[in-house]
Formats: sequence, structure tokens, C-alpha cells
Amino acid sequence: MRYERLEHTADVMVRCTGATLEECFCNAAYALSDQMIDASTVDEKLSFDIDVSGDDDEDRLFSYLSEVLFIIDSESVALGRFTVRFAGDRVIGKAYGEPLDLKKHRPKTEIKAVTYHMMRIDPSVPELTVVFDA
Repeated sequence: MRYERLEHTADVMVRCTGATLEECFCNAAYALSDQMIDASTVDEKLSFDIDVSGDDDEDRLFSYLSEVLFIIDSESVALGRFTVRFAGDRVIGKAYGEPLDLKKHRPKTEIKAVTYHMMRIDPSVPELTVVFDA
């Protein structure tokens, strides 16, 4: 299971797991996209480079997911697959998708922003929790 949606009053909270923390970051990006559209319907026709940095894991996750959200909004794309590798304080990756098609991708929830609220990262599991402002 890539992610689990958790109960939260007004926003969208997800818990993501993976074999590595990098995989958790990818699953968090997938969860972000999947809250907005049906990410399972996305074909890989386009790719977008992502290169962000941060002072700690929480800052890197926030920057990474904010960049994913920026790409979705600014490029009007649906994203369905993500790759990530860590290089020091940097998160380097790719996002794969296609132009947004409202009939094919079935819009769900509008996500306005990524938040630090209740963000938790446990690299020993690995697992993370993040809240999206909806």
C-alpha cells in the first residue's frame, strides 16, 4: 500500500510507507496527485525534473511536495509516477504524467498547499505523515 488517507477535520492527511525514505517521498507525491485526480489513470507522456533542497527531512519533504503541486498547477498536468534520490540536502527526482484531461482523470479534491502541520517523518520504519490544505 502506497498510502493511507487518515481522518482530519477539513484538510487531507495521508500516511505513506515504503521500503526506503525515498520511496515514502514518491508515495507522498502519488498521494498528493491521487487526492486531486485518479492517479491510476495517468499515462507517462511527459516528464518533469525536480531538484529541491532543505535543512532537514521535513523541510525537504515540504519543498519536494510543493514543487510537485507547482508542476501540477502551472503545467496543467496529471502526474502518476515519481522517482526520487537523496543527495546530501537535496531531493532530486522526476515526475511523469500527461496533460490534464478532466474526463479521463476525474477531478476529486482541490489541494491548495502542502503544510508542516502534523508532519511527521520516521526514517527507521520508514513512514511519513503529511497534511495537504484542501
